[in-house]
Amino acid sequence: MRTLLSLLALFLLTGAQGQDPARRPNLVVIMADDMGYSDIGCFGSEIATPHLDHLAANGVRLTQFYNTGRCCPTRAALLTGRYAQQAGVGWMTSENAGRGQDMGYPGYTGELNRTSLTFAEVLASAGYRTLMAGKWHVGSFSGMWPMDRGFERYYGLIRGASNHFKPHPDKLLMEGRRPVAPGEDFYTSDSFTNAAISYVRESRERSEAPFALYLAFTAPHWPMHAPPEDIERYRGKYDTGWEPMRAGRFERMKELGVLHTDSQLSPLDVKPWDETDPERREVLAHRMAIYAAMVDRLDQNVGRLVATLEELGVLDNTLILFFADNGGCAEGGLMGGSPDEMVGGREGYYLTYGKGWANASNTPFRMYKHWVHEGGIASPFIAHWPAGIESKGTIQREPCHLIDIAPTLYELAGARYPKNHGGNEIGGLEGISLLPVLRGEALNRPSPIFFEHEGNRAVREGPWKLVSRHGQPWELYDLSSDRSETSDQAAGQPERVAKMTATYEAWAGRCGVLPWQVKRREGFLPPEYPYPLTAPQLKEADGARKR
Repeated sequence: MRTLLSLLALFLLTGAQGQDPARRPNLVVIMADDMGYSDIGCFGSEIATPHLDHLAANGVRLTQFYNTGRCCPTRAALLTGRYAQQAGVGWMTSENAGRGQDMGYPGYTGELNRTSLTFAEVLASAGYRTLMAGKWHVGSFSGMWPMDRGFERYYGLIRGASNHFKPHPDKLLMEGRRPVAPGEDFYTSDSFTNAAISYVRESRERSEAPFALYLAFTAPHWPMHAPPEDIERYRGKYDTGWEPMRAGRFERMKELGVLHTDSQLSPLDVKPWDETDPERREVLAHRMAIYAAMVDRLDQNVGRLVATLEELGVLDNTLILFFADNGGCAEGGLMGGSPDEMVGGREGYYLTYGKGWANASNTPFRMYKHWVHEGGIASPFIAHWPAGIESKGTIQREPCHLIDIAPTLYELAGARYPKNHGGNEIGGLEGISLLPVLRGEALNRPSPIFFEHEGNRAVREGPWKLVSRHGQPWELYDLSSDRSETSDQAAGQPERVAKMTATYEAWAGRCGVLPWQVKRREGFLPPEYPYPLTAPQLKEADGARKR
């Protein structure tokens, strides 16, 4: 504890430019894509994740850390420390040329706005080398890319889901601002980590300045693709179905202390495995094996990055944060969508592992990606920092959110968050620093945490959570005794519901949240974006891909 307090005192007493660069920690932010709450070993999974488990055993786990429930809004909130609507990404970004997703309202422009700053922009001004590898997905068109928003180096996918072995050119695999074709040995998790490691090495060779790395994996997001040797390790492990998987994870989570021993498992949200078409079970079990292999491979790559930090002698003073962008994904329904013959194929592009496995991924919670019940927004969270976290292997239960990441990084970096930047008045941060909770102290959050996506909405205030699905009545849960949201208290507490509803509506009005479904404002015609690649460039890149 003394170590962290002394470091914190140093950060608070001196400005960023006046500090010895060697004393400020390096910052590594790692995010998984479409990974459920219980999908890593230290949160109860049977999937082998020894490297993440090691970070947890020597760091801190947060059991009540929240994302936004969906890819693009999560990335906007993470990067800016503001709610997604404040940053302009209240729904999704455009995947196609043309008018994009700009609805004509400030909260729904489909790209990060210029009244919000990314943590790369703020940290760069504090003397950090800013590095990124992986999925961007908060601006598809030129002028909206990572190197336009503060990152010094970038390699990854500008857009969303893609074939993990050979991304199609229109997904924009980029190095800096230049589109590139994937190599023969390309696999997203491996290739993004290769770039991250290269950038870290380069940063250490060039200067003693601290670095901030953002590594955004696309795994285990669909399509279900993994190297054959990883899939083989899980072949046959899921033949008994999703009920034993849920039950096993639930018991391990209680043993590990992730859940209280009196926690409840939410009801099964799909038909029992034994009632599933026998001819489909083999396919479904194999899909889950591929999903497990994707998580396993992600963990292997985290291990490679950590080993590099250790080799370079910087691991001790590097803060590593790990979490997921939303809960497990039930898109594609029970069977996960798409033809069976594409399962595991390098060229296959299809949907998910299926709703039953997503239900198990989100053990013990209800609902999935898109929704803001706990299954959609609760994320595993690990913080590892040998020089700054004295109590190893601890678990903290304070409610925390993605909007808290940027303020945490700024406090550690001694970075000043400006009121004006590039001629724009900058909106204030919504999150708070997580340093107290990493020290095992009370966070004393001054305001509730809010959620909205596609009309699904929630407010978390102390132990209470008010939540509703789009078009449905409010539900009220005391998460201190009912984290799985199985006992709705709304009917018995109308005054609390009314008060929390008013709090939510005031937030929604302040942040520009609109009733779903948001349609383009009448009379508004946004600029027509050119396709990022010309037709000849697309043809050339696609030819390189096929070769």
